[in-house]
Amino acid sequence: REREREREREMNAAAIRIRKKVQSKFKIRGYNLKVEALDEILSFLSRFLDAEDEALDLLLDELQHESLKSSMLDKESVHRVVSLLLEAEASVEEIPSSTTSSSHRSALRIIDALFVPKFRYDSIRKIFYEHTGKLSIHGDASAKATLYRDRFLLLLQRLSRDPHFSRPVFDTEMSQFGSCEISPIQSLVGLKGRRWVMGVISQLEDGHFYLEDLTAAVEINLSNAKITTGFFSENTIVLAEGEMLLDGIFQVKTCGFPPLEDRDKSIALFGGLDFFGGGTLTKEETLRLTELEKKAVNDMFVVISDIWLDNEETMGKLETVLDGYENVEVVPSLFVFMGNFCSHPFNLSFHSYSSLRLQFGKLGQMIGAHPRLKDHSRFLFIPGPDDAGPSTVLPRCALPKYLTEELQKHVPDAIFSSNPCRIKFYTQEIVFFRQDLLYRMRRSCLMPPSTEETSDPFEHLVATITHQSHLCPLPLNVQPIIWNYDHCLHLYPTPHTIVLGDKSEQKAFKYTGITCFNPGSFSNDSTFVAYRPCTQEVELSAL
Repeated sequence: REREREREREMNAAAIRIRKKVQSKFKIRGYNLKVEALDEILSFLSRFLDAEDEALDLLLDELQHESLKSSMLDKESVHRVVSLLLEAEASVEEIPSSTTSSSHRSALRIIDALFVPKFRYDSIRKIFYEHTGKLSIHGDASAKATLYRDRFLLLLQRLSRDPHFSRPVFDTEMSQFGSCEISPIQSLVGLKGRRWVMGVISQLEDGHFYLEDLTAAVEINLSNAKITTGFFSENTIVLAEGEMLLDGIFQVKTCGFPPLEDRDKSIALFGGLDFFGGGTLTKEETLRLTELEKKAVNDMFVVISDIWLDNEETMGKLETVLDGYENVEVVPSLFVFMGNFCSHPFNLSFHSYSSLRLQFGKLGQMIGAHPRLKDHSRFLFIPGPDDAGPSTVLPRCALPKYLTEELQKHVPDAIFSSNPCRIKFYTQEIVFFRQDLLYRMRRSCLMPPSTEETSDPFEHLVATITHQSHLCPLPLNVQPIIWNYDHCLHLYPTPHTIVLGDKSEQKAFKYTGITCFNPGSFSNDSTFVAYRPCTQEVELSAL
């Protein structure tokens, strides 16, 4: 009996060890496991007691070839891959590590924004730590304050490393011009002379704007302020140089956004943290994937925004685009279809759900009529601001299954993701966001944007979101955001590419090494973009 008990204890310990190993390896690759999925994996590994590690690695490699709808794996997704592996083993056939048709599939990982890990900055220990536990969709009152605090601390820790905004250690030549050290707003009381402060622009009283940091708030006067490139609106975090007047108002002389930090520097400082949600990579894996990325010269993404399925002219134009790519030598790796998918907004007066469901089915038939695209390309659908969903709040979940079921009958591998959505292509990080942001940012401006460096509104928009490290720095009353999921819209560290789907004019702009483009409105202007991730080349296209 003692031997049996000892053996039972050893088996339990081994089972716990394997379970932890599975969870750890899947987390490193950027996957989260439901309980049923974990049980399915453990059942699969029990067939290979002498080669558990090899079997687990093989399972992970094959999962990368799958068209997964999110990084949260359920039993069905795992079972499909396990069945394929067991069938291959039964027929004693070697499973190819990569084939021509699936090489780009293994390189591409689509990340639903709602499953992006949440990191918070500890200003005392000077580190980021991952939030554990569930996040409620309906946050309590403190969640709103935390949203602003986290945004502020994210930019403050970035600014603290900028040599222009730190206290000089020695009496250097810079001191004769005055230090650019940031002063807490609370310390401005009774001080004379110019000071630099950092805070959020807020309207605490009608018609009166304030600058707030973690210590206090001060009313500001921006009438004579010299500003840098970008849209300065309520809710943006700014650096301001000025002085306190006798009436307690801070007279702003110069105003700008916190300076950017190079992506590589951010990653070097906080290596091992999965801010993007695509899984962490070892140095060896990064080097290997970088080499593969350089060779992926044929991979191309076709990005189309505003596809009105209820408009015959739009559907005719889309068929022309698909016909063209069906006949090229190498078909695109990915088609990204961004909303809106209907010419009429979904609101209380909309009653055509069944007809839109059929129109999605017709789109599926259209894709199915192009066999090369159906077999070798992937199709990603991202909802627009006026598409069906629980509300207009950000981040938006994927399109309702009721609308997309007919399409999936014709294109089973179609992926329906959130807005915003993230894609990892080898080592490259790409963010897709469909929102009519340019118009709304211009309407929310407190003052006309500076024309000293550029007069292009799109360039001002790109400068704003990159310096704010946030996709939508609008006031919450203009664009509501789920308080506990604000991190899904963060842009830190800065990604390689940002795709801003907007109904405004088609544009492309490279800003401080970040590729940004707007494919334009396909239904209105017949424009779209062909993007080559290998070279970050943007081809502005139109019919």
